[in-house]
Amino acid sequence: MSKNKEKYVSNELIIFLWKKRKVLGWITIIGALTGVVISLLLPVLYESQAIVFPAATSTVSYSEQRNAKANSMDFGEEEHAEQLLQILQSSRVRDRIIHQFDLATVYEIKPDARDFRYKLGKAYDSHISFERTRYGSIRISVLDKNPELAAQITNKIVELIDTVKNEMVKERTIPAYEVNKRKMDKLNRDQANLIAQMDSLSRLGVVNAEARANLFAALNDSRSKEDRDFFQNKIDVNLKYGALFDGLAELREYRIDRLTTQEVAYEQAQSDAFEDFNHKFVVESAVPADKKAKPKRSVIVILFTLMSLIFAIITLLIVQRINELKKIA
Repeated sequence: MSKNKEKYVSNELIIFLWKKRKVLGWITIIGALTGVVISLLLPVLYESQAIVFPAATSTVSYSEQRNAKANSMDFGEEEHAEQLLQILQSSRVRDRIIHQFDLATVYEIKPDARDFRYKLGKAYDSHISFERTRYGSIRISVLDKNPELAAQITNKIVELIDTVKNEMVKERTIPAYEVNKRKMDKLNRDQANLIAQMDSLSRLGVVNAEARANLFAALNDSRSKEDRDFFQNKIDVNLKYGALFDGLAELREYRIDRLTTQEVAYEQAQSDAFEDFNHKFVVESAVPADKKAKPKRSVIVILFTLMSLIFAIITLLIVQRINELKKIA
């Protein structure tokens, strides 16, 4: 019974549409013409694209243990791609691009508009986009009426990756460098004071433990009173200051080890703070497009045609149903 009913409804619908074929035809034609007009009024936009990979590490390592898993020649992983995407979507990049290329004028947004920043942000987002590819790279896409300008903006964004990230890194690494520099300066001052103390003791005749043992042998071998007095005087001075000299010598060796370790940390901090590193691999730079990307006129016409036809069918069915209800009432 239900199958017969469905067949009946289907036949009724076909008959109804056939009766209204002229109306549907005219509405479809009007929809298609509307689509043509709108597609012709829409601005022609050209698209430029660049593809970059994040680098696994962006620093020179002065330690064998640091960055053991990341080499400067390695491509970054998913985590690095997400970080790079966040940088590209940040206001640090957006504001520089808007200012350098005067995008408010390009997008025809009046500076005195009440919602100027909102409109400018929406226009920026509709023309400039970033997305991760399935290969872990980042695709930078820029749409503009001028293909040359689209390519320039795209390549500038690629360039800003290093500029912005280096700035962000320096905000943390410069304070770290200053701390390491203070430690390094203090160690050098302490070492210089220690060496000065040892030099003053050496001028008094204080020598190391091995040389002190030789002083006693020299005293025993002395034949003249003058020689014996000389070596006895040396022995007295070394007995008085020898322990201090030995302690200073051990402290000097300890501080030499600390200085060696601190020098590695200092050089690393200095490199991180003041060197500008490359944080990406450019797979493909942007070039001016020679074919428009938008609008897709055929797609617009087809969509308007189908929407007009569907809207017309629904409207006619509603009107038909209303008329039937009026007759029943």
